[in-house]
Amino acid sequence: MVKVKICGITNFKDALAACSYGADAVGLLVGQVHYSTGVFIAPAKAAEIVGKLPPFCSTVLVTHLSRPTDVISAAKIAKVSTVQLHGDTTPQEADEIRQKLPYAKIYKAIHVWDEQSIQDAQRYVDAVDGLVLDTAIRETGQIGGTGRTHDWKVSQRIVSTLSLPVILAGGLNPENIVEAIKTVHPYAVDVNSGVTNKDGSKDHEKLQLFIQRAKFQ
Repeated sequence: MVKVKICGITNFKDALAACSYGADAVGLLVGQVHYSTGVFIAPAKAAEIVGKLPPFCSTVLVTHLSRPTDVISAAKIAKVSTVQLHGDTTPQEADEIRQKLPYAKIYKAIHVWDEQSIQDAQRYVDAVDGLVLDTAIRETGQIGGTGRTHDWKVSQRIVSTLSLPVILAGGLNPENIVEAIKTVHPYAVDVNSGVTNKDGSKDHEKLQLFIQRAKFQ
C-alpha cells in the first residue's frame, strides 16, 4: 500500500484530521529561503503541533535551509522524526545532517526537469534515506508547492533504477493521484496545494478523498 504524506500543515486541527483519515506523515514548512506560495511556520510552532499528535503519525520538517547547522537546529526545536531537504544541500552536507540526527530519517528533494534529474537523484543514494521527486519553476525560483506536475515517465525511471524509497510530489490532487501512482509506482506520495484552501488551511473533503484514492486505487 502506498504511503501518504500531507504537506504544508499549519495547525493541529489539520494535522490531526490528516492522521485520522489515514495519512502516514504530515509535513511542516519551516525555514523559507526561496519563493513559495506555501505557509511557513516557526520551528517552535511546528513543535507545538508535533507534541499534540497521537502515536504512529510521522512528522516531517520540510525546509529550504541547506547548511547542516541551520537544518539540525530547526529539526531539534521542532522535534520531528523526518527532515525533508528542499534547499541546495549537497550530498556531503546531507550525510552530515544524517550523522548528527541519527534518530531522524533524511529525505532530499530532487526537481524533475528532464533526463538529467536521474543523475541528480543518483548523487544522493548513499547520503539520504529517501528521495522526493518534485516540480520546480525556473522563472520564479519556486521549488515546491507549485501545483504543477512534471514528466512522470522520468520519475518512473528514477523509481525503477534506485534502491531508495521514492516519494512522488508535484501537482498531485484527488483527480490525478490514481493515474500518478499507476504510472510512477512510488513508495509514497506527497500533496500540499492539491488539498489546500486559499488561506493555507486544508480542505478536509479533498484531504480525505486524496488519502482514500492513494491507498486504495
